[in-house]
Amino acid sequence: MENNNIDYASIRREYLGASLDLVDLMANPVGQFERWFANAVEAGVIEPNAMSLSTVDASGRPSTRIVLFKGLTDGKLSFFTNYTSLKASEIAGNPKVAVMFFWAELARQVRIRGAAAKLSREESDAYFQSRPRYSKIAAWASAQSRVLKNRKELEDNFEKFLREFEGEEAIPTPPNWGGYTIEAEEWEFWQGRENRMHDRFRYRLNSDKVFVVERLNP
Repeated sequence: MENNNIDYASIRREYLGASLDLVDLMANPVGQFERWFANAVEAGVIEPNAMSLSTVDASGRPSTRIVLFKGLTDGKLSFFTNYTSLKASEIAGNPKVAVMFFWAELARQVRIRGAAAKLSREESDAYFQSRPRYSKIAAWASAQSRVLKNRKELEDNFEKFLREFEGEEAIPTPPNWGGYTIEAEEWEFWQGRENRMHDRFRYRLNSDKVFVVERLNP
């Protein structure tokens, strides 16, 4: 094994973020998320819409990957993917998912747990048509999560669909491609503080389906 002489345990940074108190929070977690997301955009965070998505397979093994948050629909988060991908297969078996945003520049983290459901074909088509042309081609070319013999196989498939859709202004949405929404059951807002004395607040749905806000130990 290569010895790169990096002391992994010594890597740390001091979080010097602003304080977060109950009086600072909005009553609705969606509004609080929108406020923090806007702060991240204003602060120039690189890809503030990058979120980790965790799913589980039939045996309970988790998988996590980065997807791009693409908006809020009736308070539900949305993202898009290939419906034959690993994540889609796992969501079909168990729609319970978790997502997380981490904005290091602001020392902030948002964790969300909820249930995923497919967007309508009309909503998926509308978003697909807003994508750059080559991103549309890539959606047709990639059998996401499937084994490839080599890079050339993928590139040849891309070239194949470039030729197939040459001259066509509107590229149709692949039948196995579309969006999901995540209806949140729990939101957690984390603000990094000095000496690891962080601020954490959780919004959880009670039996009356009303969000209750609780401060958590860091």
